[in-house]
Amino acid sequence: MTKVSVSTFKAPKGTYDLTPPDSAVYLAVREAIAAPVRRAGYGYIETPGFEQVELFSRGVGESTDIVTKEMYTLTTRGGDQLALRPEGTASVLRAALEANLHKGGNLPVKLWYSGSYYRYERPQAGRYRHFSQVGAEAIGAEDPALDAELIILAVDAYKSLGLRNFRLLLNSLGDKECRPAYRAALQDFLRGLDLDEDTRRRIDINPLRVLDDKRESVQQQLVGAPMLRDHLCEACKAYHEQVRELLTAAGVAFEDDPKLVRGLDYYTRTTFEFVHDGLGSQSAVGGGGRYDGLSEMIGGPALPSVGWALGVDRTVLALKAEGIELELPAPTQVFAVPLGEEARTKLFGLVTELRRAGVATDFAFGGKGLKNAMKSANRSGARYALVAGERDLADGVVQLKDLESGEQRPVAFDTVVSELLAAQG
Repeated sequence: MTKVSVSTFKAPKGTYDLTPPDSAVYLAVREAIAAPVRRAGYGYIETPGFEQVELFSRGVGESTDIVTKEMYTLTTRGGDQLALRPEGTASVLRAALEANLHKGGNLPVKLWYSGSYYRYERPQAGRYRHFSQVGAEAIGAEDPALDAELIILAVDAYKSLGLRNFRLLLNSLGDKECRPAYRAALQDFLRGLDLDEDTRRRIDINPLRVLDDKRESVQQQLVGAPMLRDHLCEACKAYHEQVRELLTAAGVAFEDDPKLVRGLDYYTRTTFEFVHDGLGSQSAVGGGGRYDGLSEMIGGPALPSVGWALGVDRTVLALKAEGIELELPAPTQVFAVPLGEEARTKLFGLVTELRRAGVATDFAFGGKGLKNAMKSANRSGARYALVAGERDLADGVVQLKDLESGEQRPVAFDTVVSELLAAQG
């Protein structure tokens, strides 16, 4: 008995491979999320998969779980401390500053990106150590219309995929004027609770993160905690109300969530999260907010900014939860089957011609017989098969077979391309 050879290597724990046909769904989700932001004038940006550790410890926050527990770090041979990027915003802002995009005189700088991010987490459904996001950032302008624009673009992206059971949670985290007084009030409240040592340390470093603690034992004690919305200064109140009014005018439903703080330290004022009730405990599918002080934290000038990141993996899970199957174009429209060497040469040239004309075409490689080649044609999802043997070539034709109806007819060799283009409409 022949032993089947299997690779000894597997994808690392908490990661996944995207392979056809599933990968086509992920690609469609990425394109659907990107489409609205591209129409709104956002340009594409790509950043390295790793950055200096300090970029994230300064920007994301030294007290966050992302920095203290979840970052993949490494030391280069030259002694540099690097980290695989755990999120996109700090990298995008760093790249924009380095390229002096903010000096072009046309603020805000509007950018979108797509890529993989890495966090050392306990793997579970919807939470991986390697995950995919599409993000958008508007850098250099403080305008409630910009916050509303980004939220609306995300809503439109989800709706374009057919999603309905998602909710938008909205909050304001105030700014450097009003947050200090709230921080002090919250610290006083939290110090009176029965909390573990790690959580007590967080009270001193970033007390708002305690509100985000998902443990029931903590949440029960937070009843009656002071809420930031009751401590907002007049400017922050007015700003937040404008965001709410613009969203309402655009027909976007939202829920005010006074406990929403998200897991990154750089957020100010507008903070939002998209959740899907079909995903269980990992219900967040995306989110973002305003980060007016981040540029200064990483050594840049004052550049008020706002952005979001939407999880591709989580969005795919949300589609499955709603039973939505995206209508994806077949990767192959035409499949060519040659019978004999002369036909092989002739049809291969025709395949190239069809591809150059914009028709997705594949070929029966490996010298398969007619039966196996037609099986390959059917498996490819193609609508048509082109079959040619010696007699067909002598008559100057190729057999065009409709794989749906089974009908077959001869077509003049030099009109195949035009006929197939016409058949596609």
